[in-house]
Amino acid sequence: MVNFGKKLTANQVEEWKGYYINYKLMKKKVNQYANQLHQGGKDRRHIVKDFSKMLDDQIEKIVLFVLEQQGQLAGRIEKLGKQRAILLEQPDISRVAGLQEAYRLVGLDLIKLLRFVDMNATGIRKILKKFDKRFGYRFTDYYLTSRSNHPYSQLQQVFKHVGIGAVVGALTRNLADLQERHGSYLSIYDHPSAIPKDPIIDQINASVDKLTRSTNFLEFLGQRALIIEEELPSEAVEERIEEDRYHFISLVLNLVNTFLYMVNTYIVVPTADNYSVSLGAAATVCGIIIGSMAIAQIFSSVYLSRWSNKSYFQPLVFSSLVLCLGNLLYAMAYDMNSIWVLLLGRLLCGMGSARAVNRRYISDCVPSKIRIKASAAFVSASALGMACGPALAGVLQWNFKLSFLTFNEDTLPGWVMAVAWLVYLAWLCISFKEPVFSAENESTHNSSSGHQTAVDELESGLAQPLLSNEENKEISEEGEEGDDSEDATSEDSRKPANTFGSAYRLLTPSVKVQLLIYFMLKYAMEILLAESSVVTAYYFNWSTSSVAIFLAILGITVLPVNAAIGSYISNMFEDRQILLGSEIMVLIGIIFSFHVTRSYTVPQYVTSALITFVSAEVLEGVNLALLSSVMSSRLARGTYNGGLLSTEAGTIARVVADGTITLAGYLGEDKLLNVTLLPSLLTCIVSIVGTIWTYNSLF
Repeated sequence: MVNFGKKLTANQVEEWKGYYINYKLMKKKVNQYANQLHQGGKDRRHIVKDFSKMLDDQIEKIVLFVLEQQGQLAGRIEKLGKQRAILLEQPDISRVAGLQEAYRLVGLDLIKLLRFVDMNATGIRKILKKFDKRFGYRFTDYYLTSRSNHPYSQLQQVFKHVGIGAVVGALTRNLADLQERHGSYLSIYDHPSAIPKDPIIDQINASVDKLTRSTNFLEFLGQRALIIEEELPSEAVEERIEEDRYHFISLVLNLVNTFLYMVNTYIVVPTADNYSVSLGAAATVCGIIIGSMAIAQIFSSVYLSRWSNKSYFQPLVFSSLVLCLGNLLYAMAYDMNSIWVLLLGRLLCGMGSARAVNRRYISDCVPSKIRIKASAAFVSASALGMACGPALAGVLQWNFKLSFLTFNEDTLPGWVMAVAWLVYLAWLCISFKEPVFSAENESTHNSSSGHQTAVDELESGLAQPLLSNEENKEISEEGEEGDDSEDATSEDSRKPANTFGSAYRLLTPSVKVQLLIYFMLKYAMEILLAESSVVTAYYFNWSTSSVAIFLAILGITVLPVNAAIGSYISNMFEDRQILLGSEIMVLIGIIFSFHVTRSYTVPQYVTSALITFVSAEVLEGVNLALLSSVMSSRLARGTYNGGLLSTEAGTIARVVADGTITLAGYLGEDKLLNVTLLPSLLTCIVSIVGTIWTYNSLF
């Protein structure tokens, strides 16, 4: 990978050379400050003051130039607009083409400006990281706090680029007016989908997407999938992916795998308490029944992730076989009258969890231009499976025997899922196409094109926060030549995290807090879902069908809630604001769930459950989006990638929650609700405190 200093020099617009961030000078100053501090020539306070002033000057230079260029572009568009108005009154086809070409020339200059801003934003982010790393000082937090929220902030001009957005809008609208509309005079503001498919507009949009996080629904869902990219792959790499690795049916098979796995996870929730009672155990053993799948998933995620370094087909086949066997044991435990066979079946189901493989396939084998849609489809498949599982359990209410096998509401989930996995396995063997794993592709697989952190980018350039965790080689103190090579990546500094220890060392306070939040929300959701059958039976005498309908309704809320967040709320607030607000709402839902009065009513339970579940769903999306922003690029690949770490955090949370339910059951069903809610309350409070502590680094 080319170091940033050389990349900046190679990609500069020659006539704008004096307006780029002086990255080389800034690096040299960092070296000088380090020497002065070591020799006692300057104290830390003076160094911070000097460096802040130098960075302020660099940003002011960039901002003033950007504003000047924006003004020139706006002036050109205004002049062309007058010509367009005359042309619309007196149509002349021969002049329309010339005017369109003039607009396209403006568009090309706009793309040049967008790339200028992107390159400087990256330079600012990198130099802040270098300063923090060299001095072990949280300078980035101080700088962001004092600059980004100031009413005269120049930093916001670089990282929000509102003016450029207005120029993009004006250019698009004017080209749309010139586009032939078959007699229609509707505005693009009335029909956004009617934006002309002019190539220059596509290029502008691609540059804008690279510069900032898109706020449409698909990308918001993609962020929930937590698939990240260290940087956009080159055209050659992308062509190789499309030609050798991408296969649509194989992608569909991965999506179906995650859908079936989520159905398999939640189909037993409404009946697990009755099943455990029928086998002579307590109703609260349902926590162990549900959680045993998560326990096995902790280990399966690691070995299947490692297996996917060499093959995708083999782990998926293994997953299908193990899940089929696990479901058969789950169903046959009834006739064998053995709770241990049932638990073994659920453990085997957890050992077949291939979600890490599904995520990695999307990250490594799907071209970047459709990766957002594939990531959104992954999240949608998960949400649909989560809703369909309990709903299917509510339908499977038959009771009959075939020979010595019993088919009832307890065993049918196992039989149905065993058949489903057999059908899936047959389809997999017939239709799956193994991606090419040549030496070159394996290199690509483990580097810039294979970036997964769970579902794991969706950001580059401006979309990354200033507090990026990208790993940089230690700054050389060997003079100017050493500075130039500073970013040249050594083998060790770019190695993926293939051991738990190396992954843990890359976890900054911001990443740890985001993982804690993910643990908290998964714990709260698992408590709500897993104990629902016991709680509702104790307080309200709900039947299995009633519990299934309730859980299905909760699952169905996932997609509309994410649509609202992705399309509207994320346009109005920053991610960190939504994060903190969602945590507070989860806290309110948990508090409202406690049984503190003499009677516990259905409205209280349902309302508190909806508040908790919906807020946790909102929190999950924003949490994973921020996690992909603040996580080290070295966690974007390798066995212990960010996706695996976040998945493990969520899985451990589910295991702890299910274990808590079982242990709390020994105190009696009357105390189950309040006892299991206490850890949720405490972890939520700690998460809020952690968010406030790291708030300024979530930029």
